[in-house]
Amino acid sequence: MRQLSTFAELGVSAPVSRALGRRGIGSPFPIQTMVMPDGLAGRDVLAKSRTGSGKTLAFAIPIVERLDPAMARPSALVLVPTRELAVQVTEDMRDIAAARNLRVASVYGGVPIPKQAERAAKAHILVATPGRMQDLMDRRVVSLGGVRILILDEADRMLDMGFHPQVDKITRSVPKDRQTMFFSATLDGAVGHLARAYTRDPQSHSIEDERPVIEEADHRFMAVDEHGKVDKLIDVLTQERELALVFVRTKRGADRLRSRLRAKGIQALAMHGDLTQSARKRALDSFVSGKVDVLIATDVAARGLDLDGISHVINYDPPQGHKEYVHRVGRTARAGRSGIGITFVAPTQLHDMSVVARELELKEEFTAGGLALAAPRKVFSSHGRKSMMQPRKRRRF
Repeated sequence: MRQLSTFAELGVSAPVSRALGRRGIGSPFPIQTMVMPDGLAGRDVLAKSRTGSGKTLAFAIPIVERLDPAMARPSALVLVPTRELAVQVTEDMRDIAAARNLRVASVYGGVPIPKQAERAAKAHILVATPGRMQDLMDRRVVSLGGVRILILDEADRMLDMGFHPQVDKITRSVPKDRQTMFFSATLDGAVGHLARAYTRDPQSHSIEDERPVIEEADHRFMAVDEHGKVDKLIDVLTQERELALVFVRTKRGADRLRSRLRAKGIQALAMHGDLTQSARKRALDSFVSGKVDVLIATDVAARGLDLDGISHVINYDPPQGHKEYVHRVGRTARAGRSGIGITFVAPTQLHDMSVVARELELKEEFTAGGLALAAPRKVFSSHGRKSMMQPRKRRRF
């Protein structure tokens, strides 16, 4: 079958195609080509695709094409795990929705409810985090009785963050006679059970990676001394690049590193859970615009960041495991772009990062940084005899 090369060939209307063209989007990505025919036809969809594959437009375009401005408001609900992702999905949808005379609004925690509720009541498409959505429902300021399309985006992360009860309650409040599109990086275990419970005769689509990590990214590992980490980071940041996202483990660590970089003349901003929503939005806006090109973030604060301009992800503090590594470095090399993932490795972190490198098939990249792969640790069996730790089964994402 011939690969469809334009949105018009997929059935996208001229106004929406023109809106995409004004953003420089001319050809669909694979996940869009797979999902959109079913989405436009009103079928339920289960889509397995990692972050950065272009999935937002895979559900956004069917929504704006299928809704009528005269329908009840809201007519479509998009559930996302984080505030940052809610804002980004809303921005991604706004211009194509306007091409069809539809309004989009987002609701999320950390900001006053009244203004959000007022915007939500006027919107055809509502993008919401589960906690704030349930809050608006409990206050009876927003009704979901007119929703005809339900999207669950990054459903696996919503479960990881403990939103299962809220998602259940919200889903039960949406009419059963609806279209449901379910997007997740995995469809195994609890996520798969949830997907089957929320959909009816869904069409399944999957983008499988040949490697367990983002292949478009250049993965680098650097040996560092704890006392020289800041200087090493400055060396990296002063090289030619675009936006750089720096990961640290703690909120205090983010603030401390920001201060140390500023003392060295590098303007950077920190983003973590102790900041107010307005402060987080200001930091993200400055980063997106390039006004400040270094953002220091904890893992929780960076969940859902979906920005095309990040050229470097730097693990200043190493990830806790292979899943966290994939999540972090997945902030770059998105939607067909290239990117660089750099991980600092101190002597005390050598073994743990050796395990991550083995699990993600990055042994060559690890040793190329002048780091020796640590031998697997010996463990004792229940009979007290030594045995070598068995390699873990390779997992793919």
